[in-house]
Amino acid sequence: MGEYYKMTIAGCERELPICPISDKLDIAGFVMLGDVEITEKTAEALLAKCPEHDVVVTAETKGIPLCYEMARQGCRRYIVARKSVKAYMRNPIHVEVKSITTDHLQKLYLAEDDYKGLNGKRVLIVDDVISTGESLAAMEDLVKQFGGIIVGRACVLAEGDAKDRDDIIYLEPLPLFFK
Repeated sequence: MGEYYKMTIAGCERELPICPISDKLDIAGFVMLGDVEITEKTAEALLAKCPEHDVVVTAETKGIPLCYEMARQGCRRYIVARKSVKAYMRNPIHVEVKSITTDHLQKLYLAEDDYKGLNGKRVLIVDDVISTGESLAAMEDLVKQFGGIIVGRACVLAEGDAKDRDDIIYLEPLPLFFK
């Protein structure tokens, strides 16, 4: 059996599997997908700390449950930046992003129906984990292109040096594990 990092997040005790990212770095894998209890509780805890907003924005995939639940409990509107173009997406626009958990450059896309609704809106950007901030920066670029006003950046866990940032709201720090 592998190693785990035990922590409490919004009152929920979890054991996160330690996963290798490179020959020099491991991370504790936090996945909200399928965990209704932690999704509901972290959304509630983050909403209590976040500024007022009109829409919540995230990038697929792991931030979707959090984004949905925060919108359900709060502003009632959310937008997901997609990692690929789908047939139903009219006039998609993209930005490029490099993430700690992927080994290649990715693109994030918004469809016209989503980005048209951002102009002048107070936007809260959310994700499950913020580490390097690359995904966050890409979502900010998308939102700003279409006149969205970013009022906050929130995540469940701030990984590594992200815990020292003063521009994000988070519930718990998450260490990196150097070999």
